[in-house]
Amino acid sequence: MTAEETRLRLGRFGVWLAPPTLLKTPVSVQREQFARIERLGYGSLWSGEPPAVSPVAGREVFTQHAVMLAATDRLVVGTGVANIRMRDPFATHSGAATLAEAYPGRFVLGLGGHGGDRPLGELRAYLEAMTAAAARVLPEIGYPLVLAALGPRAHRLAADRTDGVHPFMQPVEHTAIARERLGPGKLLIPHQAVALDTDPVSARARMRAITPARFLDVESPYTVNFRRLGYTDDDLAGERSDRLIDAILGWGDEPAVAARLNAHLAAGADHVLVHPLANGLASAVDQLERLAPLLTTPSP
Repeated sequence: MTAEETRLRLGRFGVWLAPPTLLKTPVSVQREQFARIERLGYGSLWSGEPPAVSPVAGREVFTQHAVMLAATDRLVVGTGVANIRMRDPFATHSGAATLAEAYPGRFVLGLGGHGGDRPLGELRAYLEAMTAAAARVLPEIGYPLVLAALGPRAHRLAADRTDGVHPFMQPVEHTAIARERLGPGKLLIPHQAVALDTDPVSARARMRAITPARFLDVESPYTVNFRRLGYTDDDLAGERSDRLIDAILGWGDEPAVAARLNAHLAAGADHVLVHPLANGLASAVDQLERLAPLLTTPSP
């Protein structure tokens, strides 16, 4: 499936679900909720896996996404992201190609890494090893590949070696910058956290609860990129400023949240992933249902 074919199949909006939410949800319940997301008219369904050193656990990413694919009929399913520290390049290619073969046109591999002294060099070498693996194992099976890329060097790597990028937890201005760097042909699939909550205090508290210090420590790619976008020490310190939280969280009533999601499209995104901040999977899908009339065309 080419980047253009993927773009058309994805549509405008998809869904991103947090790994801890899926970890604590029985698979039988997952199946029901994934089918519900499909009926609501969203074009894709994504989740990821935590860093190997993270205290927050998650299910193995390819197994989890196989459940998503089996529970639905048409949704494109993407890893957002598969962590290069969790498996070797051969295993990543083999897993991705197997899902792509089993569900033609419905799987996107999102790939990234966490931490390390030279993450870009490590990621570049990993991509080269995946290419070598693909020449030997299931070479006839292709799948779109996007990177969790934030900065200019990562965007150059993505433009040179992959089908595009899947930025996580970034403001709308980053989407515009990423599109300019990538050019018109590459996929740009940003994540957007949302809270259907008109109380600024409680809405922001939900976002602060999922942005622990490890995301914004001095070496974090998120911190580096937020500084690049003009956010200051005051914005990044402590619980993070309201200015930063409001930049990375779409909150308010349904029209306000839909406006934030559409702003990413206006800035150059091909497809925007909606991440509802909620207590549990069913509650997250309840928020998606409230937003659907403004975002999707439900299935009959």
